[in-house]
Amino acid sequence: MLRGDHAFGAEVRGVDWSHPVPEEVVQQLVALQDKYAVLIFRSTGLDDTRHIAFTQQLGSQLEVNPFYAGKQNDRVGIDELWDVSNIELDGSLVKPNSRRWHHSLGNALWHTDSSYHQQRSKYSLLLSHGNPKRGGFYTHFADTRRAYADLPAERQQQLAETIVEHDLWHSRALGSPTVYKSPSVEERAKKPPAYHQLVQKAPNGRDTMYLAAHAKRIVGLDTKYASKRDSATELVGDGEDMTASQALIWELIEHCTQPEYVFSMEWLDGGDMVWWDNRQCMHRANPYTTEMTARDVRRSTVVDDGPNAWGVSAS
Repeated sequence: MLRGDHAFGAEVRGVDWSHPVPEEVVQQLVALQDKYAVLIFRSTGLDDTRHIAFTQQLGSQLEVNPFYAGKQNDRVGIDELWDVSNIELDGSLVKPNSRRWHHSLGNALWHTDSSYHQQRSKYSLLLSHGNPKRGGFYTHFADTRRAYADLPAERQQQLAETIVEHDLWHSRALGSPTVYKSPSVEERAKKPPAYHQLVQKAPNGRDTMYLAAHAKRIVGLDTKYASKRDSATELVGDGEDMTASQALIWELIEHCTQPEYVFSMEWLDGGDMVWWDNRQCMHRANPYTTEMTARDVRRSTVVDDGPNAWGVSAS
């Protein structure tokens, strides 16, 4: 998507995926990534092993899947990959109203991968397997750089020092308030909240917003700067601070996800891959439905090692 002097999202051709990608090509791709934030590659022919190997060329530390439901219940069972498909161990589609179905509902909200980690993620690489049916399988991306640039200067100044609490279980409760209103003790222990600056520098030097449905609370919110809209998420909060925080967070998410900042990638074939920078954009998946067809997609994630990688203190 091109808009004036700004570009967001690019489809890249000409990479030979049959061999390890040469370092000079990797550096060219990183330069494109810094500019476009989302890179799409078609029919790569990559398998799990080469998917991981390419991801390791982009960063020395990859996120390890915590296997919330137990590694023995994971269809892929590889530490460096997340099975974000809609396929069960026996090959059937995920059952409506199962815990996995409800866990997935948070993926249909606009979010940034792993913003709920205190050491956040940098890149995500999502690879398709099998033969996806065309016409209903998309991933959507929103440009938080341009969205921030288009905010009024006064609003930018108000947001400049904002710190946000991110919580995985908050977004899961938004997606499925009945099942995830009270995460289990084991789930809560595996993933406590994290804290990050809202306004940060993107690799291209522009200011951007680090924002997600995982964003739960604005630390020390000055309510005179908060949105006056009613919060649709009050049911998962507690008190005025939470209500005001959610109102502001969702005002900003709605601003970032206006059509002029968004494009949608259709998954066409097995081997299609999309690589995005979590520091420069948000994304979401199509929600599960009872009419959906099989979506076999697996994600690897590079841990951030930059100046803002470890977020900030809650105080």
